[in-house]
Amino acid sequence: MKQYLLTEDQISFIDMVKDFFAKEVLPIRAEYDEKEEVPMEVIKKAMDMGLHILDIPEEYGGAGLDFLTYVMLVEEMCKVDDAFTSILNAGSIACKVVELGGTEEQKNMFYRKVVEGAFVGMCITEADAGSDVSAIAATAVRDGGEYVIDGTKLFVSNGSLADHYIVFASTDKSKGSRGISAFIVDADLPGVSRGKRESKLGCHAGDTCAVTFDHVRVPAGNLLGKENEGFKLTMQTLDRGRVKVAAMAVGLAQGALDYAVSYAKERVQFGQPICRLQGVQFMLADMEAAVETARQMVYHAAALIDSGMPCSRAASIAKLTASDNCMKVCTDAVQILGGYGLCREYPVERFFRNAKTYQIVEGTNQIQRMVIGRDLCR
Repeated sequence: MKQYLLTEDQISFIDMVKDFFAKEVLPIRAEYDEKEEVPMEVIKKAMDMGLHILDIPEEYGGAGLDFLTYVMLVEEMCKVDDAFTSILNAGSIACKVVELGGTEEQKNMFYRKVVEGAFVGMCITEADAGSDVSAIAATAVRDGGEYVIDGTKLFVSNGSLADHYIVFASTDKSKGSRGISAFIVDADLPGVSRGKRESKLGCHAGDTCAVTFDHVRVPAGNLLGKENEGFKLTMQTLDRGRVKVAAMAVGLAQGALDYAVSYAKERVQFGQPICRLQGVQFMLADMEAAVETARQMVYHAAALIDSGMPCSRAASIAKLTASDNCMKVCTDAVQILGGYGLCREYPVERFFRNAKTYQIVEGTNQIQRMVIGRDLCR
């Protein structure tokens, strides 16, 4: 499939990334999952290769990859470890917000820092504003040449690592979602504090925490776009975020399938490898069909994004299909390994725990069904 879709240079780039993950990430993934720590030394090596700036435009120092190539790379990374991949790519949507809403001065300043290795956190979710972004309670009040930001954001990816945040806060409560604005906020400003790292079901090595803004003063020049147009910026980036998450789910599912196939070829029962048993073959066949179906949905949605065509329905279909299929594939991978599938010594146990993540983040799958259904019934 890659040979059909990509140029030789793109294929070479993907192979280089695969080689890096096989040599540097594969040997440590279980250790850092167990310790629930970020493998910073290897993260820095990946950053030196530019794996954190794949979709930042070339004119600002990034790789400038088209979105289809980007999601293929994300998929390849997640075949090895999706937690590591999430650390590298958590700032991609925040960078897109800056690209869409930022001035040239803001873009040059922000992207330069990211290219040099700064971490970025996206601050949207709150205690009462999860799927309903319009319920954001954080506020940003204009005070002369500054805005004063108050509020607490939850589940911020790379929250405790971030050097900068993209913060969404209400600048006009009376307007609901039409009164939300977006700001660049430096993590070292007075009043910014981070909660403890969340201990999660899956993606243990990934960094997630709450971030509180207590009377944090930011220059008015840190406003992205116009005042009260922050919600519009989130909507413009949602499709990319959902397709990226779908690509991560495809990669994770492929990793689980690959391991299950390898195990089934070696595990002997009833005098033969279990891969020769029709019941196991049927399971593996269903897993392969599920992964490939999801992959095609992801590639289709990514191609639509690259073309500039409407893609919200396709993005939701990709995210829904990929994450649901990932959960099923990882569950079946555990089943094929039997008792060993429950042991942390085997990677499918971790794949299974991580898989649940993708049915929730970037809009739950119930929200995706709402998006698809409403689009059909317009």
